[in-house]
Amino acid sequence: MDLRAYTRQFAVQDNRLAGLSYFGTFAVYFTALYLAITYVDRWYVLLPTGVAFAFAAVRLYVLQHDCGHHSLFETRQQNEIAGHVLSPFTFAPFEVMKQNHNLHHAGVGNLEHRETGEIHTMTLREWQAADWKTRLIYRLYRNPFILIPLGAAFTYFIRYRWPKNATRFGAFGVVAHNGAIAVFLGLLWWMAGTTGVLVWLIFSFLGGMLGVFLVYLQHNFEDTYWDRRPDLDPQLAALQGSSALDFGWWFDNAVACITLHDIHHFNARIPSYRLRACHYGLPPECAPRRIKFGEAVAALNLKLWDEDTRRLVPFPPGRPVAKARAAG
Repeated sequence: MDLRAYTRQFAVQDNRLAGLSYFGTFAVYFTALYLAITYVDRWYVLLPTGVAFAFAAVRLYVLQHDCGHHSLFETRQQNEIAGHVLSPFTFAPFEVMKQNHNLHHAGVGNLEHRETGEIHTMTLREWQAADWKTRLIYRLYRNPFILIPLGAAFTYFIRYRWPKNATRFGAFGVVAHNGAIAVFLGLLWWMAGTTGVLVWLIFSFLGGMLGVFLVYLQHNFEDTYWDRRPDLDPQLAALQGSSALDFGWWFDNAVACITLHDIHHFNARIPSYRLRACHYGLPPECAPRRIKFGEAVAALNLKLWDEDTRRLVPFPPGRPVAKARAAG
């Protein structure tokens, strides 16, 4: 099967579908936030509306990601404008994040360019050669109880205020973006007081944790793909090195199909509203392995890339370096 020809038929933008996705998500975002703030004293309203707000926040982030690929709306200008408008609500400065994400696509699966990835991964050999301080720091970093909550708080509320390559790709845009966030939060405080800001912060944090969990799963699973040039195969890096999550139709649409990351990496021009049709339209012999929720949670235990077995593996038991010294 000619996969490139197959995916190209889905790489077609439609402003009607894009507008429905874009403005519909904003409608859910603001409606859920309004209800959560208004009924903050009624947990049976606060919790479901807060969760809906968190999913809408993730969905806005994914739509901004689509705009960065110029795949959501029909024209480049429409995508650029829409991406910038989304920035204060996703907490991600559009131009810099777009350029950083393009670097990620160019370096996916490349062991020599792991700096372009969102989640750092050591190889087993690097781990075995590392000193105790490096191991301790990496263990803490890859601990899901640190990676997900602290990673979300640090990434979205601190790191994105001045993301990597900010000077290279547009410092003024980052400063303007941070100013827009300040205006948005000022308006929220003026309209809903401290309670409104706290409700927004708590459920934005929940959305951030969901986002970090999904970002982790995009390239961290047992039979993912890493290699070095000249052996690196870009097609395998895109398809095998990126995950396809099977959490159901509702979840896919709630997060704008960022769950189907393999096809996206193969053809980033496919808009999110066509990804599911493209992915599930593949014939059985071409269908990728899909990761269920239980396996996705178990993947949080995978920490190191083993270049010999070509698998992502857990931390090895014991301390081979220390044992070797003791034996000597």
